[in-house]
Amino acid sequence: MKTAFFRDEKCFWHSGGNYAFNLPVGGNVQPLAAGGLPEDPETKRRLKNLIEVTGLADDLLCLSAPAASHTDLARVHPESYLSKFKQVSDAGGGELGLRAPFGPGGFEIAALSAGLVQAGLRGVLMGKYTNAYALSRPPGHHCLPDFANGYCLLANIAIAVESALADGLATRVAVVDWDVHHGNGTEAIFYNRDDVMTISLHQEANYPLDTGAMADRGTDQGLGCNMNIPLPAGAGHATYIEAMERLVLPALNEYHPDVIIVACGYDAAIIDPLSRMMCTAQTYQQMTEQVMAAADHLCDGRLVLAHEGGYSEVYVPFCGHAVLQQLSGSRITAPDPFAETFDKRQPNARMREFYSGLIGEMAQFFGLE
Repeated sequence: MKTAFFRDEKCFWHSGGNYAFNLPVGGNVQPLAAGGLPEDPETKRRLKNLIEVTGLADDLLCLSAPAASHTDLARVHPESYLSKFKQVSDAGGGELGLRAPFGPGGFEIAALSAGLVQAGLRGVLMGKYTNAYALSRPPGHHCLPDFANGYCLLANIAIAVESALADGLATRVAVVDWDVHHGNGTEAIFYNRDDVMTISLHQEANYPLDTGAMADRGTDQGLGCNMNIPLPAGAGHATYIEAMERLVLPALNEYHPDVIIVACGYDAAIIDPLSRMMCTAQTYQQMTEQVMAAADHLCDGRLVLAHEGGYSEVYVPFCGHAVLQQLSGSRITAPDPFAETFDKRQPNARMREFYSGLIGEMAQFFGLE
């Protein structure tokens, strides 16, 4: 079996309206020369292009998938939200929440994005693929059931998870979110449940400003099934790898899921415009290696990655290529042209010692050491 790679050209046609960075154009906000939101199609399209140019695509099973059905969407989102979303989409687009604008056809494209994640998860659980990657756009991890948020219009991963649970394909699911922003939507949807564990590594107080605290552990049956790992700006490669090793992997071992899903954002990368972290393509490759080993140990290798953020058109393709190479076991590489420079810009020994001490405090807080 091969790694399944889900993508669809229509997802690249999602538009976000007349914005300059995160601000609507108007008043004192001048349109950008390139125009639009940081969440544009080029980072994703250039990743697809890079794996085709290097030949890595030939080592993957490249597929599309149908849109998530209304039944699928309604397991997460109330009818009032879906109806309003469809109405505004048909009328030419608009915005239903915070920093999540969309253009004509936005509803259908968002349902397709969710469908790519759903097809990947169901296919892995049914034994069709070794593992899967969904190049989903628009992203989903900030979306609440009734509120679009942070470029996210539908909760892609949650929709896929609920579909799998409803059909008895899994009973315990773990979501590891290494997007630089807190996965507040996924957290909120499963916060009081123990059949889905949510783990978020994120830059502290990036986005949203008021979520992602370490003390937020879940409620009711879900108490202890939510883990937030807020990292200070500048944490860098070594800190992410250590956080995975000392926090994420032990938590997964304790939970013992049937499948692991990664909310795979590349916006913790060193030159991303929406973060101040210091990750590299090597960081993402090593984190993929770590989570693959956990999946092999815990759930017969069942692993799905859903593309979330990442806004550097120059660097996201190299990060994504490194992940897909690791995920598929391919020998085809796209060497990181920034590797030497970015390695030299990593935190010095004194700062790494500080970050390591912080992770040790978190491990004690979570009862993992």
